[in-house]
Amino acid sequence: MLYKKYLVIIPGIILAFVLYTLSQGFNNIIGIELLGYSKSPISTAMIAILLGMIFGNIFKVRNSIQKGLDFTREYILKLGIICLGIQLKPFEFLDFGKIAIPLIIICIVSVLIVIKLLIKKLRIPTRMAYLISIGSTVCGTTAIMATAPVIKASKTEISYAIANITLFGILSMLLYPYFANLYFDGESLLVGLFLGTSIHETSQVAAAGLIYEQQFNSPETLNIATVTKLIRNTFLIIMIPLFAFLYNRGQSIKKDYSIIDIFPFFVLGFVGMIIFRNIGDQTFIFQNKDEWIEIIDIIKMLSKISLTMAMAAIGLSTNLTDIKSMGLKPFVVGFIAMATVGIVCVLTIEIYLNLII
Repeated sequence: MLYKKYLVIIPGIILAFVLYTLSQGFNNIIGIELLGYSKSPISTAMIAILLGMIFGNIFKVRNSIQKGLDFTREYILKLGIICLGIQLKPFEFLDFGKIAIPLIIICIVSVLIVIKLLIKKLRIPTRMAYLISIGSTVCGTTAIMATAPVIKASKTEISYAIANITLFGILSMLLYPYFANLYFDGESLLVGLFLGTSIHETSQVAAAGLIYEQQFNSPETLNIATVTKLIRNTFLIIMIPLFAFLYNRGQSIKKDYSIIDIFPFFVLGFVGMIIFRNIGDQTFIFQNKDEWIEIIDIIKMLSKISLTMAMAAIGLSTNLTDIKSMGLKPFVVGFIAMATVGIVCVLTIEIYLNLII
């Protein structure tokens, strides 16, 4: 029965919501009650991830719950990102995108060059290095899973690459908001571009942006980081054929992918929400303005809840034992890829973007 198919995801979704509620409670208790701030200086998203990792590694997550967590990580996350579009207007999306695209291209090319050198230096399997490379530069696990078939990667290589992206993505997600605020002196545009370009997964960028927004009261940074990351995701359309060509040069190969399969369609939902906001602003500018503002606030809250639930699901699904057992060399490549993206982002922002901003 169709309804049974959807019933199995409910326990995992409920668990993610419970952790969201707990993280919100801990946030208020620690930040307001204990530390005495009027607004907690601790991010709800960060607490949700850490709570998820603690619970997920102390208690074994059952398969019946994991299905709901997977749904939360994939679909409720996308719902949260789509709803983020309510905070933007079309001209802002275009302005941010115009600045972000050159930065994204420079980062991708830089990592490709470095990874190519590391393949020979560290004797890392080419397929694994390519998976780590595309995961680091485009859109994390999604990019890895989409690229794996076209370069004939094994399950072990896929697992290693995903473990890399998970480990270094979580580290950068937790550390980069504070580093970026310090280094870029709280400049929201520069911080947003850095977070959106340097962190691997869409969910991790959303979490880092949310952490920054909650810590430093900067909704604009979250918007810029999200727009940058969504533009970066569309580069998957270019990168998969490129990697297929680089790996299979001189061989007669069958095309194992399609544009429809790899295109991140939720980006269109994000753009649609921006247009919806613009139409609403124009329609209710003189009448029913309060009701329209209330609708905007509800959608913003839905976005926050959805993203925090997704962060909790990511934490619950992160198996630290599996990551520990993967071996050292691939993590050296992953660390260098992460460091390369971060350094190139900083240098590019300093040298290039400051000339045009």
